[in-house]
Amino acid sequence: MPRETILVVDDERLVRWSLQQKLEHWGYHVSLAEDGASALGRVQIDNPDLITLDMKLPDMTGLELLTELRNRHVHVPVIMITAFGVIDDAVRSLRLGAYDFIEKPINFERLENAIRNALETGRLRTEVARTQEIQRSEFSVEQIIGVSQHIQEARELVKRVARSEASTILIQGESGTGKDLIAHAIHFESDRRDRPFFAINCAAIPETLMESELFGHEKGAFTDARQQKKGMFEMADGGTLFLDEISEMTPGMQAKLLRVLEGQQFRRVGGVKNLTVDVRVIVASNRDLEEAVRSGKFRQDLYFRIAIIPIGLLPLREHKDDIPMLLEHFIRHYNQKFRKNI
Repeated sequence: MPRETILVVDDERLVRWSLQQKLEHWGYHVSLAEDGASALGRVQIDNPDLITLDMKLPDMTGLELLTELRNRHVHVPVIMITAFGVIDDAVRSLRLGAYDFIEKPINFERLENAIRNALETGRLRTEVARTQEIQRSEFSVEQIIGVSQHIQEARELVKRVARSEASTILIQGESGTGKDLIAHAIHFESDRRDRPFFAINCAAIPETLMESELFGHEKGAFTDARQQKKGMFEMADGGTLFLDEISEMTPGMQAKLLRVLEGQQFRRVGGVKNLTVDVRVIVASNRDLEEAVRSGKFRQDLYFRIAIIPIGLLPLREHKDDIPMLLEHFIRHYNQKFRKNI
């Protein structure tokens, strides 16, 4: 594994030498700069993984250099080195995006821990960004494959719905029509794309567990509740919750879901405190919910609440002109997955 590079920015030669010795001993590659201008140059050349930055430099302050780095979209972790007792500047640096600050004389044990934690945080952020990019490519609207008018209209509708302020969306269609794909596409085409996406199949969760799955529970709320648990509404705060097969939800749970959708508030099972969330709820069903309402199997008020923006998906037999493109897509996908050339 390549060694991580740390850029040391300090105008005192002895401090630079001392930090270089320690950092190399800890296994890092070290780059040095004595002022702000040379630091900006080293950033372009060395592409460091972390920067230690002295607060006082000959040509600018550490805060000014930190601001310039952010303006240039250099977002690596920065640890400020400050004079003892200069707290105001240290706090300002944190507000500007510095990861941490270390006071002089330098406590090298604390510095080593700060560097290790900062680099680990950076690695996690990079991994999260990479995962999100993969998800965007996998679940983008471009993955809704087809040339038919139905598919083209579905893609355009997904884009419009994703950009809207709609908090509830209903997707209806037979099994296999792509309801899950549409739900993901709406999420990843929206401003919520960097927030969580959770999905639950209402037909797969027993009634006794559904309330706890959706709303969570407090410790001791029931026999096996040995610790507090967050539900999917709470974990999806700021993002999207996909409730598949909503028609299988019991009447009692339908009533509780309706209350949450109306106020974006709920209580954990056994809780006394109302929790407020910002969640877009996408529901799907392979059954005709209007018919379920007429037959008394689905609440009419809940249907009106979730059907503000309905999306209907046709079975493939009704848009057969998409079959050739779908065949090409899946052959290409499985050739890549199984390293074949069919």
